[in-house]
Amino acid sequence: MGNKLGKLLIVEDIPNILDLLEITLKFKGYEVMTATNGEEALEKIEQERPALIITDILMPKMDGFAFVQKIRTDPHTMDIPVIFLSATYISPEDKAFAISLGASNFIEKPIDNDEFLLTIAELLTQTTSTSPRPLDQQKFYEGYRARLESKLRYKGTQIARAERLVETVAKEQKAAYEALLRQAMQDRREIEKELKEVYHALEELQK
Repeated sequence: MGNKLGKLLIVEDIPNILDLLEITLKFKGYEVMTATNGEEALEKIEQERPALIITDILMPKMDGFAFVQKIRTDPHTMDIPVIFLSATYISPEDKAFAISLGASNFIEKPIDNDEFLLTIAELLTQTTSTSPRPLDQQKFYEGYRARLESKLRYKGTQIARAERLVETVAKEQKAAYEALLRQAMQDRREIEKELKEVYHALEELQK
């Protein structure tokens, strides 16, 4: 069932998820290349144009939203099909913003393998394709800011809850909850960093 049109690019910063996706696709006969953030993915695309991109959203250095906006505004890459994967950005507003960027599909984590593989097969075998129209920079950054601000509020609530639970759960459960708390705090730092850059970009556009 492999793909003769080119390799699939997986962009995911969590090693075990990246490995699982890569193994799943290779088992089905697909050729795969990988990256751990948007910046690395852009470098890989310069070396070899993929037939399809599968990308997480919340990642360090350059997240999925910024990455897809980059490829959609480049005439050489704007027509590459993109599937977004996310466990964090899953609200209807998040999904609507992802589609407005030209995503072909949006799949929530944990991933249903049957749905995932069917979506890939459909995108690779479709006979007609029109290049998504990219958002202009102002609309992109305004939408991006709204998504980041919403997610930052959610992460604040999640961290406060996790901090309370760490103090109350049984001793044998404490390590697992502490790991969840650390991950949520890392996510918050990444979102805050992205948000700062978006505020700066909007200020520059208004000059």
